[in-house]
Amino acid sequence: MSKLEGILPFAPLKIVAMESCKELGQKINDYIVSFRKDTISEVTVSPLYKNYKTHNYLVDFTCPRKGTGEGKGYLKESVRGTDLFIITDVCNYGLTYTIMGHENHMSPDDHYQDLKRIISAATGKAARINVIMPFLYEGRQHKRTKRESLDSALALDELMEMGVNNVITFDAHDVRVQNSIPLIGFDSFNPPYQFLKALLRNIPDVKLDKEHLLIVSPDEGAMERAVYFSSVLSVDMGMFYKRRDYSTIVNGKNPIVAHEFLGVDIAGKDVIIVDDMISSGESMLESTKKLKDKNAKRVFICTTFGLFTDGFDKFDEYYEKGYFNKLIITNLTYLPPITATKPYLVVADMSKYLSFIVNSLNHDVGIDNVINPTARIKNLVMRFELGLFP
Repeated sequence: MSKLEGILPFAPLKIVAMESCKELGQKINDYIVSFRKDTISEVTVSPLYKNYKTHNYLVDFTCPRKGTGEGKGYLKESVRGTDLFIITDVCNYGLTYTIMGHENHMSPDDHYQDLKRIISAATGKAARINVIMPFLYEGRQHKRTKRESLDSALALDELMEMGVNNVITFDAHDVRVQNSIPLIGFDSFNPPYQFLKALLRNIPDVKLDKEHLLIVSPDEGAMERAVYFSSVLSVDMGMFYKRRDYSTIVNGKNPIVAHEFLGVDIAGKDVIIVDDMISSGESMLESTKKLKDKNAKRVFICTTFGLFTDGFDKFDEYYEKGYFNKLIITNLTYLPPITATKPYLVVADMSKYLSFIVNSLNHDVGIDNVINPTARIKNLVMRFELGLFP
């Protein structure tokens, strides 16, 4: 982070790590403390450097609830004049609260309401408010067909009206949703570098060439990710085409009636499937089975968000049958304790990456190298091929 030396921060940094992502927030804080430890070699009188080098940027706060379930946001310390980053995980169902004597698991709606409460407590005081929402709230409801709500755009517009200056997310289902908030910043980051790093650490015998490796998109929606990954690694790619029955809806979605692979021969090759999320995992698991039926050597799944809405039983079954070998997910969303017991799960830690983003934005410098990790991926591949990694 030496390139930031001598560059004034926008304002003193403060971070609110919501209860839904306290562990991730603590890691981000610790990395930034480490980055800044030796950044400034001499004391400066600029007020913007107030508390620049400290052991803690995290804000003490609470979101208590009454017995009726009503809540409020309360900041226990001043954030006036600060560059405030609020980090939340709207998918953390592991948190609960009591309503009318009954335990209630927090839904995305509950987490979003708590986020707005903290924004409300800080609006008019913080110099700038930045929201880091790795899984974009209602991101899958990003477009309207017929008579239905447009939840993602509505939520983003609401954040803009509340005074939020920047929204940072990961692997947005459709980045065009930012068109609903043209007057504030919106950045969607992707973790291909972290995926590859985790894969090489856990599968050191993988060969990164087109004779031994293939990148696959599980559907047409994930094509852009697969095209980028395959282009950077200079390997071939393929995709699955899902034909759905649009005349019926089962569990909120149109059922798949055909799942066909389009691409080159994969016999004897390792395959990496790249996608933004695993919800129930039904279509992803079906893809792994079809790939093994086509004699793929090994199948690795890389997905940003592991939601596992239907649990792990089906994943356990498919792993035991040898349909896939590793499943790489990030820690951007809640992972229940049981995930630590799964031999096929590999967690790519995103805290250092997020700390780069926060530290760079706080200094108002360009983040092109963060947005586009091509050079870092090529350097990683070179080190791997030279035997210098892991």
